[in-house]
Amino acid sequence: QVQLVESGGGLVQAGGSLRLSCAASGRPFSRYAMGWFRQAPGKGRDFVAAIDWSGGNTGYADAVKGRFTISRDNAKNTVYLQMNSLRPEDTAVYYCAGGRGAYYNPYADTFGSWGQGTQVTVSS
Repeated sequence: QVQLVESGGGLVQAGGSLRLSCAASGRPFSRYAMGWFRQAPGKGRDFVAAIDWSGGNTGYADAVKGRFTISRDNAKNTVYLQMNSLRPEDTAVYYCAGGRGAYYNPYADTFGSWGQGTQVTVSS
């Protein structure tokens, strides 16, 4: 059973930075793509970023491109989301997601496992 545990959320002022981490267990981490999604109050779960099994290919939602960076450390079974230049509209619960295969598509149904989420709040 795959387990994903996020950490690193919190309250930050607009323009600030946060780094989210997601520790994975339960399957060979390095064989699977990983992703981050977010859900704001009253809205659906939106794609934020994803990374393939090797870390060689990444993808981002237009809303975060140039501000967020996804990375992974396969030796530590951990995926990261570095978030810079944060805006109030980035406020959401952020979810780590484990892919069903080595490569990703930016759709929630291509990810088969989910963390419990971590709250990110950006104040203006």
